[in-house]
Amino acid sequence: MTPSLRHHPALFWPADDHGNLLIAGIPLPTVAERVGSPSFYAYDASRLAQRIAACRMAFGPRVRLKYAVKANPFPPLVAALTHWVDGFDVASEAEMALVLDFGANPAMLSFASPGKRLAAIRRAVAAGVTVTVESAHQLDQTLAVGEALGRTPHVALRINPDFQLVRAGMRMGGGPQPFGIDHESVLPLLARLLASGARWVGLHLYAGSQLLATDQIREAHRASFIALCQLIEKVNHTPPQWLNIGGGLGIPYFPGETPLELSVVGEELQSLADSLAQRFPATALVVELGRYLVGEAGIFATQVLERKTSRGETFLVVDAGLNAHLAATGNLGQVLKKNYPVAIGNRMHEPASETVTIVGPLCTPLDRLATRVELPVAQPGDWVVLFQSGAYGATASPQRFLSHPPIGETLIWPEKPLAQI
Repeated sequence: MTPSLRHHPALFWPADDHGNLLIAGIPLPTVAERVGSPSFYAYDASRLAQRIAACRMAFGPRVRLKYAVKANPFPPLVAALTHWVDGFDVASEAEMALVLDFGANPAMLSFASPGKRLAAIRRAVAAGVTVTVESAHQLDQTLAVGEALGRTPHVALRINPDFQLVRAGMRMGGGPQPFGIDHESVLPLLARLLASGARWVGLHLYAGSQLLATDQIREAHRASFIALCQLIEKVNHTPPQWLNIGGGLGIPYFPGETPLELSVVGEELQSLADSLAQRFPATALVVELGRYLVGEAGIFATQVLERKTSRGETFLVVDAGLNAHLAATGNLGQVLKKNYPVAIGNRMHEPASETVTIVGPLCTPLDRLATRVELPVAQPGDWVVLFQSGAYGATASPQRFLSHPPIGETLIWPEKPLAQI
């Protein structure tokens, strides 16, 4: 195959002698037989481990690494991560229960969400999970639950900063936001929290996600760090256990995008962690990553049902589309639809020799996975593969739309044991 992008993932995923994409060393057709589905997500455990190891190396020993479960809550993947990361950020009761059921220490979890049901807060307080409150109302509820249950709540405050990221793929802070407590309103709430007897665990600031400009990430991390440290200095109290400055590290999906320089990001984080150790020795610096850890470790594969020519344009009709991979169809927030990196997963050695449009089986014009891409000639039974699909895939897609069958998922482990992370 001849990828059109210098960073096309097909250049970095191996294939066997028959042209089959290898996932943790297993040929794609074999993985398909194991899953038993004509459309599925496959996650490569070795790639996931390598990405975490790279972050550890770049960030240094003083930075704690949290996983944002919303990026991919596939249970076997989360189970693996309980051994590889320092904590989890959960965004729902189900995510919280999932991580706890795998034996994670409740102290490793923080529960952040702009809307929390009272029952969810009760479950978190009962379990000893940190409730990251995002409003005065959530703080009231959390303190009342602690009193009702006779338990000391573990509480963090999420801050909506007074700065905004301009080039973020998704802005999560700055200006009017449903996320977090406005920076100028934090101190009175923090005083109430400290006076209540609840345990102040941390401060959380997440300015934006899917950042690809290294200089912007560095600036965002530094601005977040400064804002949180200034809040601590204004409070006459023992500093919290951690400061979570988010993450925001993105991965390249589309033409013109290139991978981040992780070492440069890491240099800044190490500098911030060293500064924090001098100012507040008992407070840890936390970086929270989701997409960056899992996104490039996963592929989506769907089988070609038929070739169709309409007025000179060739279509590959595949088994699943937006019902299985909403983001790839551009219907999960893209303003201009762009193609995910794509390949014919059982013809990896063949050159691109035709231009095709790839569509799903659904009765809607929105069901289009790729438009006019150059690929090897594919036939019914072949496998279309979309790379960069390890995050916001299965659970971010309307799988019950038009009552199509559910999508398979699998975590593939290499035959050789993984190196210690």
